[in-house]
Amino acid sequence: MADAETLRSRLARKPIVVAPGVYDPLTALIATQAGFATLYVSGAAIAYTRLGRPDIGLVSMTEVVDTLALIRDRVDAQLIVDADTGYGNALNVVRTVREFERAGANAIQLEDQDFPKRCGHLDGKTLIPAAEMCGKLRAAVDSRHSRETLIMARTDAVAVEGFDRAVERAALYREAGADMLFIEAPRTRDDLARIASTFGKGLPLLANMVEGGKTPTLPAAELEAMGFAIVIFPGAIVRALSHMAGEFYASLAAHGSNEPFRNRLLDFNGINELVGTPEMIALGQRYETDR
Repeated sequence: MADAETLRSRLARKPIVVAPGVYDPLTALIATQAGFATLYVSGAAIAYTRLGRPDIGLVSMTEVVDTLALIRDRVDAQLIVDADTGYGNALNVVRTVREFERAGANAIQLEDQDFPKRCGHLDGKTLIPAAEMCGKLRAAVDSRHSRETLIMARTDAVAVEGFDRAVERAALYREAGADMLFIEAPRTRDDLARIASTFGKGLPLLANMVEGGKTPTLPAAELEAMGFAIVIFPGAIVRALSHMAGEFYASLAAHGSNEPFRNRLLDFNGINELVGTPEMIALGQRYETDR
């Protein structure tokens, strides 16, 4: 990726960056094959798929690092990685940033929730003091190896302290050195517009589209017109695959055969073409010794 455009420079220009959520190398591969150059490695999606559990702070830092490293080994896309709270205090953040950066993150997202954290669109969240979060952000900025590894500050204050306080927190996080801002779960189109107008053309702003969540789901073009630089769809792929899997297993149970579902799935050759089996076999043959 040495010759590729950096994420910082990409976010500084239009059009808006649309980043789908991924949770493993296969979803990352499929997303890049669909044309996406920036991906969002979702902590919630990892919790759903790796643990079969909700997004309530159960995923560990090392589990995300392992997942991230596998994704980076498979794709060259820019990777924005959900680091939850940094998995502890400022010293934990230092280790998290170093590990994530080493594993291939281009941007690292940190939030101001207290433990145990929850998905941004669940109720019952609690926050750490803004001053503590500013310290964690300064620790993140100080510990990154490259300035091109962006630090994104997310605040969950809308649901806890109200919209105005969330904007105040975001301004403090900007002053603490954050490269990107993410105000989670604004409740109206007007709130989204107010976020963009408040922060103007300063740091890149992120909008989070969660199907059935607290924020209205708007098209990327409308968010761009407001002033957002990036929009993520973090858990959509898990919801899509879960819906499809439910239908597949129900069909298999009803018919004792996968034939009724054949036109909705890849066959053996299809999946091997997707993951690059012929190319891998050809690569292996290059290294075979002569006999």
